[in-house]
Amino acid sequence: MTTAIDKLNQLFSNEMSLVNSMIIERMKSENAPRIPEITLHLTEAGGKRIRPLLTLACAKLCGYQGDKHIKLATTVEFIHTATLLHDDVVDESSKRRGKPTANLLWDNKSSVLVGDYLFSRSFQLMVETESLKVLEILSNASAVIAEGEVLQLSVASNIETTEETYFKVIEGKTAALFAAACEVGGVISDASAERINALHEYGMKLGLAFQIADDVLDYIADEKFGKAIGNDFAERKLTLPVIRAIEAGDGEEKAFWHKTISRGQQSNDDLRTALGFLQKHDTLKSSKATALDLAKDAKNTVSIFEDSELKETLIALCDQVVERLV
Repeated sequence: MTTAIDKLNQLFSNEMSLVNSMIIERMKSENAPRIPEITLHLTEAGGKRIRPLLTLACAKLCGYQGDKHIKLATTVEFIHTATLLHDDVVDESSKRRGKPTANLLWDNKSSVLVGDYLFSRSFQLMVETESLKVLEILSNASAVIAEGEVLQLSVASNIETTEETYFKVIEGKTAALFAAACEVGGVISDASAERINALHEYGMKLGLAFQIADDVLDYIADEKFGKAIGNDFAERKLTLPVIRAIEAGDGEEKAFWHKTISRGQQSNDDLRTALGFLQKHDTLKSSKATALDLAKDAKNTVSIFEDSELKETLIALCDQVVERLV
């Protein structure tokens, strides 16, 4: 079965080859060979490259004919890769996409500094597009991403975390870059304000749906999805299904969440108990519904564009990010 991401890769195979070549070229360092070593380790770890594909697709959707979308797609991937390097240090992760993380293979200091290097490279590429608007969008997105990470860190393992705070976190850590990746495609195409806004909203809703789906999958998926069941629980993360279960739970249940999440005292049977509470309050089901609603909203935002194979593929992408939940 050909997925929407497969289709995007087919439609933009030539452009993605140029993006990949630019990634390799711009991550070179004569003085610090560890930079390309670490970057290559992460970029070759099997990611779908959905964010640069969105930039290429949205530029094409708006009729773009130039070559600046290649630099922007590379910029977006560098920003994303930098955030992954930083995330793995903050989360003390040992695996990403089923492979050892850079901080495990090298060290935390190298991961942080290479992430900083990639952020610097991304800003150099932004400037080369000679668009202040592009610079504004992507620099703002970078700031929002960092803000979201700090917010997540500040509320980590706090079972009083609200659903509103959760959405602020995932808007920062995931949806902001999706939105920016789409929006800049319209900006370099000189699209109308209405179309640029539609692309921004498409990316934002898609990113939110993507992250919620990922959070739900942590409790229902297996290794073929790139993560074992319960990783988020083991790392004491307050995701949407857990936040809703805590809110709906009684005193005994809240005591369980306080012990396992706030205090980090977990035993072998606690994941089973946690899953039982999520099922008791249907929070996996309600979180799935939220992701599906956001995906539907994302599809509706691109209705202002003319019908085309590309438009249909972007609509199908919204279904793909949540299809594992149904």
